[in-house]
Amino acid sequence: MTDEFKITLAQLNPTVGDLNGNADKAYNAWLSAKGNGSDLVAFPEMFITGYNAQDLISKPAFLNAAIEKLKTLADLCSDGPTLAIGGPWSENKSVFNAYLILQSGKIRSVVEKHHLPNEAIFDEVRIFDSGEISGPYSVGNTRIGSPICEDAWYDDVVETHSETGAEFLLIPNGSPYHRGKRDERLNIMVARVIESSLPLIYLNMVGGQDDQVFDGGSFVLNPGGSLAVQLPLFEETTVQISLKRSESGWWVTEGEKAGVPEQLEADYHAMVLGLKDYCIKSGFKKVLLGLSGGVDSALVAIIATDALGAENVRAVMLPSEYTSDGSLSDAEDLAHKLGCKYEYVPITEGRKAITNTLEPLFGDLQADLTEENVQSRLRGLLLMAISNKFGEMLLTTGNKSEMAVGYATIYGDMAGGYNPIKDLYKTRVFDICCWRNANHCHWMKGPKGSVIPETTISKPPSAELRPDQKDNDSLPDYPILDGILQILVDQDGSLDDCEAAGYKKADVEHVERLLYLSEYKRFQSAPGTRLSPRAFWLDRRYPIINKWREGIHRNSSKKI
Repeated sequence: MTDEFKITLAQLNPTVGDLNGNADKAYNAWLSAKGNGSDLVAFPEMFITGYNAQDLISKPAFLNAAIEKLKTLADLCSDGPTLAIGGPWSENKSVFNAYLILQSGKIRSVVEKHHLPNEAIFDEVRIFDSGEISGPYSVGNTRIGSPICEDAWYDDVVETHSETGAEFLLIPNGSPYHRGKRDERLNIMVARVIESSLPLIYLNMVGGQDDQVFDGGSFVLNPGGSLAVQLPLFEETTVQISLKRSESGWWVTEGEKAGVPEQLEADYHAMVLGLKDYCIKSGFKKVLLGLSGGVDSALVAIIATDALGAENVRAVMLPSEYTSDGSLSDAEDLAHKLGCKYEYVPITEGRKAITNTLEPLFGDLQADLTEENVQSRLRGLLLMAISNKFGEMLLTTGNKSEMAVGYATIYGDMAGGYNPIKDLYKTRVFDICCWRNANHCHWMKGPKGSVIPETTISKPPSAELRPDQKDNDSLPDYPILDGILQILVDQDGSLDDCEAAGYKKADVEHVERLLYLSEYKRFQSAPGTRLSPRAFWLDRRYPIINKWREGIHRNSSKKI
């Protein structure tokens, strides 16, 4: 019997719908694995189509093209190592999320996903059929079990593989990032190893897809649960691992153990990768943003610079008569430190023209939020004009706190194609700005050092749409606001939970009202990097028209 088994793990970045490009990536990795003497080269879940392909899978032309591409790939890879790759499979009018084993020019084995996730961002139940739990497949005289992603979170699939002769587990995944996800995966997989007494290979994809970022971080566990190999998070890599047979079974030779970033770095890397891939995969090479001198736009500017390079970032200051000298100097200072293009486009004349145009209609009506929003929408108009003229994607800069309570102008500062900080509460924006000023990593294209001016971080937040405006004129202070939102949104808690945590009833009911009222804005907002298990969009799906308010119900519960 074979005493050594070599596997090439391809932690790579597919693009949804790019069948040719994904197949080319797989073939090139297979060629390299062939040259290195691997017995098997393995790819993540649904690699041939990219993940999550959503309803593309339900389109017959796409499904058939994906299956044909898998057959072509099998033919191309006929004279070398076995290739294991995720993709869709159709049989008897059923469609499966499958793991396909390509050997000797044919698809020799098909593993069908049994447990289909149907929560948070996942709705595989409406796309795929549940497959039967199957046993292991053979590569030479070695038997391998491959529970697909969610299947490994349940003990029944792994138990079946173990009881039917699997000698180790190779688990392909399309598992997106959220804060704390890596530790969650590791704990579950250790449990599977202890239950089965088998080595376990957890292979995850990497890369951004719409709002989701797949963080890689593949790892290998030996019997007992000890970590043998840890691949880097958020980075493409191809690594060969070696398993050796002993009297007690297979054992993985210890290899690379990449460092695991702490949470602020992980969040930041996710935002950089998410923006980078969103641009690359949608065909944009350059971006622009409105640079206000505030902390949110400063963070987006440096994320963009780290993702794409300063030469591909345009920062535009659009001051009005309400823009402070401090904001002007902070914006220019940041752009200079980053080395990106800096444009100065005042809106005063444009605002006056709009005011004059509307004057016959508005008459003697008192100025209010309408006039403030005109400024924001004028900025959106100008930024979109620049975007159209130069072919640069416009980035929006609203944080999660603002998106939650609607403290943003639809068709104004919400205009744009992507928002890297959409799932980042304001208090965490400050934390990450401080972290980036103090840290620089090899994957960042921007400069080292304290690039965000200290005054940008320390000054009171303001939209600067009227004299002496401050955000806390309209909202609770951000530590209070974010604390309430974390209970209402992230924890799905109640008003009572908020009050039990020490927040004032008036603040809690005010925030709840704004949260529900703002659903229509979020529905029309740009996509942005998912960082938490409760991001706005797929994680939290609420009706736009919604009369429910817990505060109202609580105060009138005795009425019929």
